[in-house]
Amino acid sequence: MTKKDITQLSYEITGYAIKVHRALGPGLLESVYEKCLKYELIKNGYMVGQQVMAPVVYEDIIMDTELRLDLLVNDCIVVELKAIENVLPVHEAKLLTYMKLLQKPQGLLINFFTDNITKSMKPFVNEYFRMLPDE
Repeated sequence: MTKKDITQLSYEITGYAIKVHRALGPGLLESVYEKCLKYELIKNGYMVGQQVMAPVVYEDIIMDTELRLDLLVNDCIVVELKAIENVLPVHEAKLLTYMKLLQKPQGLLINFFTDNITKSMKPFVNEYFRMLPDE
């Protein structure tokens, strides 16, 4: 997996999110968008985990937690979906934490409560992304 591969996959996920948003519009529950985006990704050949557990390791002990991320695409991009008026810094921090806990290089925070997914979507990368080869 390269930075170029991750960036391309992120672009494709965003395209499918836009397709779902165009079909449904804003105003629905987050779970509806999650199911539709998962369906669209699987239909197009991607591996998608839904409500994936994010284990917390503290002092070499795996803690029993209920941390669940919305979607994990091709075991490398964490997708957190929202359907809220305002995305807050805590939502960004949550996504970055999931990326760190699962050691995934990229995350996408997509808010469906918008008129334009492209304007509201926020991509994030971390040290795992920076360690990948460019091509």
